[in-house]
Amino acid sequence: MPITPANFIWQNGKLVPWDKATTHVLSHALHYGSTVFEGVRAYSTPKGPIIFRLKEHTRRLFDSARIYRMDIPYSFDDINNACKEIVMANNLTKGAYLRPFAYRGYGEIGVAPKNPPPIDTVVAGFEWGAYLGAEGMEKGIDVCVSSWQRLAPNTIPSLGKAAGNYLSSQLISMEAKRMGFAEGIGLGVDGTVSEGAGENLFAIRDGIIYTPGLANSILQGITRDTVIQLARAHGFEVREQAIPRELLYIADEMFFTGTAAEVTPVRSVDHIQVGAGKRGPVTEAIQAAFFGLFNGKTADKWGWLESCENYKPSVASA
Repeated sequence: MPITPANFIWQNGKLVPWDKATTHVLSHALHYGSTVFEGVRAYSTPKGPIIFRLKEHTRRLFDSARIYRMDIPYSFDDINNACKEIVMANNLTKGAYLRPFAYRGYGEIGVAPKNPPPIDTVVAGFEWGAYLGAEGMEKGIDVCVSSWQRLAPNTIPSLGKAAGNYLSSQLISMEAKRMGFAEGIGLGVDGTVSEGAGENLFAIRDGIIYTPGLANSILQGITRDTVIQLARAHGFEVREQAIPRELLYIADEMFFTGTAAEVTPVRSVDHIQVGAGKRGPVTEAIQAAFFGLFNGKTADKWGWLESCENYKPSVASA
């Protein structure tokens, strides 16, 4: 999905014009994938623009940096405020996708240099629609199980949201699209279901919601956690466990979750129809509860909505 340029990007502590937010071609991250990042959604609500689960996203950004021994030179509050500043400075009050990230910049070349390069820190924000298509939100999408497996435990850490991990995602997604599917699903090294190329996965059978656990080489998705909590609040049983591949072929319903994908139904896997071949009643209920957070129909009793309406961009940096 193409990027719609905005006015400003927050780069290393200040707002800079969109086209001026650049980095050196010999930055460490460009050569070795040493970037940790987040995808965060801002939504328009009856109470003004909000950022969804901002604190949890920022915490995961710092967790990912810690795994890779990267010291982000800004505080949690600095990153949270930068996200709010980007929404307001770019007038993204109708909703946006935010991309906070930190990476090893320009300094020394080499996989593990003696004097590590500085950690550059950036927050961008821009308008972005439904990642897997607006039509797919209702009718569902067609997916396949990829020939590419997800990362094995103790190789590259799946709980870290790092750029290098997404080379695996690219292979899975490109293969799927080349064969005419909207997205691909990766299996773990043990043959059980892991996740989509950039999404967590839920399968429903006889009213029970199943999703792979953290040991199944998945990213600990924040939208995944949201859906689990919403589902249990609505009386659904959710089981986090290993899922055999064949459950995908006999599931009554299935859906993806993610900041980009939000809650997207799956209507077929490997050309095998899922249930009735369209969004099912459990998926529809989960979607309604999720999007209800932003239209006021679902009470935010978890404190997930972070208002940025009263945040004023600094005159000096703007």
